[in-house]
Amino acid sequence: MNTVVPVNRAVQTRTVRTLSVAQVFSGLGNGSTLALGSILAVDLSGSEAWAGAVNTALTLGTAFTAIPLSQLAVARGRRVALTTGLAAAVVGTFLMVGAVVTGLFAMLLAGSFLVGIASAVNLQARFAVTDLAQPEHRGRDLSLVVWAITVGAVAGPNMVGPGAVLAGWIGIPAQAGPFLISAAGMVVGALIVALFLRPDPLLTRRELDGDSPAPSGTPASGADRNGSWRAGWRIVRKHPTALGAVIAVVAAHAVMVAVMSMTPLHMQHHAGEAAGRPDTIALIGFTISLHIAGMYALSPVMGWLTDRIGAARMVLAGMVVLVLAMALTGPFAGNMAAVTAGLILLGLGWSAATVAGSTLLVSSLPVPDRVPAQGFSDATMSLAGAVGSAAAGPVMGLTGYPGVSMIAAVLVIAAALALLRLPAAAKSSF
Repeated sequence: MNTVVPVNRAVQTRTVRTLSVAQVFSGLGNGSTLALGSILAVDLSGSEAWAGAVNTALTLGTAFTAIPLSQLAVARGRRVALTTGLAAAVVGTFLMVGAVVTGLFAMLLAGSFLVGIASAVNLQARFAVTDLAQPEHRGRDLSLVVWAITVGAVAGPNMVGPGAVLAGWIGIPAQAGPFLISAAGMVVGALIVALFLRPDPLLTRRELDGDSPAPSGTPASGADRNGSWRAGWRIVRKHPTALGAVIAVVAAHAVMVAVMSMTPLHMQHHAGEAAGRPDTIALIGFTISLHIAGMYALSPVMGWLTDRIGAARMVLAGMVVLVLAMALTGPFAGNMAAVTAGLILLGLGWSAATVAGSTLLVSSLPVPDRVPAQGFSDATMSLAGAVGSAAAGPVMGLTGYPGVSMIAAVLVIAAALALLRLPAAAKSSF
């Protein structure tokens, strides 16, 4: 047993480094889609009612592939699951390019769906790093991998300019260029995972625990571990603290996606006649970059605080920050400085709730139940994001951007109240 801990630590160090570097490149994928998604949706569909369609397809791609990726991880390990997901996302970026070139709205949605798988990969990567993490350092290790997304995710929206130059060289529309850069980044990320995520952290965890995968079609230990939506829900429902963690990450993600996805269109409207100018598009990209920086740049701090003061307290702190964010984007929607500040706070609140909520989920479950519950959590939060994005377009059409922000604030408050109504065993964690 004395040799297990050093081996654990060596493999964990390699896992953290590999996944962190891979996240830098794979994070490029969603940035361009987030920056241009609502604009492309309106341009290709001809109606603002479809403004949230691209982000909806993006989050649906994440939602409906999170559980299959977790099932693949259980069967073949994290390395195979993550590499496969990124390969599918690369195909999606080329479909996005094809949609811009041909003007086909359906192709745009199909590409967005596949690009969304990159988000499922990024979500699974944060859990992969906890497979071998020491309990007292779970929040730190998880947050380091989340933080690594910062470079790619922040650079993604700012690929509009370089992407336009690249598109000019190739002879395709300027808005198609950023997606080619995203594709290249995800290819590099996939290669890093495929070549260097060895030994596989999940398979190593299983070996250390003396466990082994069940034969095909046979649950590892009861029906609750077969990786389905229903199985994940059964696991989470049996553990009130895990249920609270899922409520937190689902609410935080839903409101973040809803408000963020409507911000580029709101800024375009506010710009008026200047909406089509390059400097306006650059401003939108810059604002989304600051928002994404808020999501990821301070995640190591969120992880440190999670380990220091407790995951449950950080979850509630994140919800408070989310409400403060929407207090800026709602009443002060006409002030672009306030909107930008609100988007930064929106990212910070999401970061706190997601890092702490994910850590709380892992800590509250026995090892064999974790991967199915992680898949359920990722799928549910992504589906909630898709619903938020889809609903945000019509809501914005009826009430404007302030209405989207105010409804989002109400949802966060409702989620916080739901946490307080959990059984006493769970509330003691909050």
